[in-house]
Amino acid sequence: MVMVSFDRSPDRYRHWKLRTDGPVAWLEMDVDERGGLVPGYELKLNSYDLGVDIELYDALQRLRFEHPEVRSVIVTSAKEKVFCAGANIRMLAASSHDWKVNFCKFTNETRNSMEDASEHSGLTFIAAVNGSCAGGGYEMALACDRILLIDDNSSTVALPEVPLLGVLPGTGGLTRVTDKRGVRKDLADLFATRSDGVKGKTAVDWRLVDEVVPRRDFRTTVERRALEAARDHPRPASVQGVELPPLERESTDDGLVYRHVRAAYDRPLGLVRVTVRGPDGDAPGSFHEQGADGWLLALTRELDDLILRLRTNENELGTWTVRTEGDPELVLAHEWALLRAVAEEDWLAGEILHYYKRTLKRLDVTSRSLVALIEPGSCFAGPLLELALACDLQYMLDGPPIENPDSDERARLMLSEGNFGSFPMGNGLTRLQSRFYRRDDHLDWLRRESGRPLGAAQARELGLVTDAPDDIDWEDEVRIVLENRAALSPDALTGMEANHRFVGPETLETKIFGRLTAWQNWIFTRPNASGPEGALRRFGTGRKAVYDRKRV
Repeated sequence: MVMVSFDRSPDRYRHWKLRTDGPVAWLEMDVDERGGLVPGYELKLNSYDLGVDIELYDALQRLRFEHPEVRSVIVTSAKEKVFCAGANIRMLAASSHDWKVNFCKFTNETRNSMEDASEHSGLTFIAAVNGSCAGGGYEMALACDRILLIDDNSSTVALPEVPLLGVLPGTGGLTRVTDKRGVRKDLADLFATRSDGVKGKTAVDWRLVDEVVPRRDFRTTVERRALEAARDHPRPASVQGVELPPLERESTDDGLVYRHVRAAYDRPLGLVRVTVRGPDGDAPGSFHEQGADGWLLALTRELDDLILRLRTNENELGTWTVRTEGDPELVLAHEWALLRAVAEEDWLAGEILHYYKRTLKRLDVTSRSLVALIEPGSCFAGPLLELALACDLQYMLDGPPIENPDSDERARLMLSEGNFGSFPMGNGLTRLQSRFYRRDDHLDWLRRESGRPLGAAQARELGLVTDAPDDIDWEDEVRIVLENRAALSPDALTGMEANHRFVGPETLETKIFGRLTAWQNWIFTRPNASGPEGALRRFGTGRKAVYDRKRV
């Protein structure tokens, strides 16, 4: 098994070229054919695998934090006559189901992060489609704000997964075509069932692209559109970025240890024990002075890395417990400083807030059972309370610490302003709104309790915890919960948890992760796609796929 690292830096990219020119950044795809993350395939025609997407994610993070002077981003290809052929078919055909699912999930999250940057960081992404653009390549373009297609009588945009591969455009293609670009659904049907794609004026008329530009004018027009978009950017031009240095991390067979986060593995029980540390000191006077060493930014980077590594490399550890350590008052002081700075339009504070929000969203769509354990000495307050609310179950010790039964210390929760809107889920609701869906009176009650410590009895009365066993029953209750989780079907748990986590309205994001991804994952397991005579297996062999014609 390949152990995947998510550590990347622009000076070591194999597949992307990132350069900035004043307010405009160029993000050029130049995939190394021999640079696949695992052996067995060549990344021809700018096709991509997980390794290519990891670099893209790193580049997006650096644009947001290290290059705040950038106001528009041109996403294009460094290769002639090809933009991107999409996900590598040989990689998909040879990959295990869990690898395909994780790959698609991370790709979805990366596309969504582009749209998050457009909405919240003021970045305008311009897809400069300078050649053939198919499948995941077009999905990358769809994640941009504007699509310019070269008009050379051969370059097309296409979503050929259905006719050629027997699968779906699984990183949001179907949803973005209709919901984002407003393509009429019958035209979307035609588009998704033709393998040759659409070009020129028809692509504009169908709303698949915004503009077609002759080859001789293409680069000039792209640069002009980028500069026009940059003029509307909200950030001042003179701001200084924050460098994102390599993470300090100790990795062993028994777990992962960072400065603010640690994870211990219990392989016999299929369990990861995650502990998050609160801040050691007072809230910062300036987030810029602290830079990447500031508590919440450093914590978020570590938590993001931990989630990705566990999801990709440790898929048999199906239950994660989440604990915190620290002073809840300090946590709330840091949150108050952050929200104040955001209100004052401090760009860095805004990026930190949205990065933490996106990391929580990554946790929301992680296929693991999540159990919060709230004990004396914990600091589940404000932004760290969001970690508990993201869990499927919350247990709070009603009594002294187990290791010190004579202590007067007790577990406390603290609600804050941030819990009521700063960290929305993919469904557009807060985690409190999702927990108490359509119960506005209960949310009003919770608001009145905001800012003060809540003991076990109060937390249970308010519905913030699943249960609050006393110190006599605590260890047995927790053990039974974890053993019960380990005894259940992982597949059934994944489906159940995903249904329960996302209540209420559908959004573009929940459709991509819920409706689209669920269908794609099911299709991936079907012989019509992945069987020995399926479309994925036979693609490029000259032999047609053999389909089971039953509709099920």
